[in-house]
Amino acid sequence: MKTIFSLFISLFLIMQPAMAADTSDSNSPPDLETAKTLIAKKDWPAAITSLEKFVKANPNNADGFNLLGFSLRNSKRYPEAIFNYKEALRIDPNHRGAHEYLGQTYVQTKQLDKAKELLASLEKICGVQCEEYLDLKKAIDKVKK
Repeated sequence: MKTIFSLFISLFLIMQPAMAADTSDSNSPPDLETAKTLIAKKDWPAAITSLEKFVKANPNNADGFNLLGFSLRNSKRYPEAIFNYKEALRIDPNHRGAHEYLGQTYVQTKQLDKAKELLASLEKICGVQCEEYLDLKKAIDKVKK
C-alpha cells in the first residue's frame, strides 16, 4: 500500500509541470491591438469574432464596442453595428468615434436626420474642426448632392 501511495505521489509530482504548461492563451480574449490589425487587413469576419470575445470579457470598454460596430458596418450588418455603437455611447456618451461611425451608419442606411443629430452632438463635444465632425459632415454633404 505504501508503494502505491509513493508511486501516486511521484506520478503527481512528475505530472505537475506538464499540467502547469497547459496554460495556453488560446482561450483568453484578444486585445484591441489584435483586432485593429485584423481591421487594417479588412478581415471583417475575424475582426468581428475577435471583438465579440473582447467585449464579452470587457463589457465596459467603449472602444471595443465601437470597433465591433465598425467591423459589423463594414460587413453591412447595420442593425448589429448600430446596437454596438449605442453600447459604446452608453458607456462613454462623449465617445467621438462612436458618434461619427454611428452617423456614418445612418448615412449608409439613408437616415440623414439621425446622422445630422450625431453631427450636432460632435459639434458640442469637439467643435467643427475635429476629424470626426469633418468626416461625418463630408459623408452627409456627399449624400445631399
